[in-house]
Amino acid sequence: MTAESVWGRMRALVLDRYDVKAAACAALGMSFVRIKALRHIAAAPVTMRDLAGMLASDPPYVTLIVDDLTRRGLVTRSPNPADRRSRIVTATPAGHAAAARAGQILGEPPAALRALDDGELATLDRILARLSG
Repeated sequence: MTAESVWGRMRALVLDRYDVKAAACAALGMSFVRIKALRHIAAAPVTMRDLAGMLASDPPYVTLIVDDLTRRGLVTRSPNPADRRSRIVTATPAGHAAAARAGQILGEPPAALRALDDGELATLDRILARLSG
């Protein structure tokens, strides 16, 4: 057993077998970057510039994302009272509901994980905590 083979199994498990990102995209009818943006916006109103930083994306692309979310009725844009040159993006009630739905889908553990007993979950949790930092 090598670190590479274990990493391959972990990647296959998360990205292929239990791809919750794809499930969220299918349920909400939008790309994952839009879901990610919406979840940031639903957590707290954000400036377009800050959203670009959160998404590690360039401002013109974030404008396209926010334009689409606005057309869908999920967010609104308004002038930033602290800096009239910038805009603040805020989630609408429909946006909060969609972000919550995405969170439910993304947070649902696969049946195979739920089937582990308490000891196995504790061991896995210790290993993941060690790997995380």
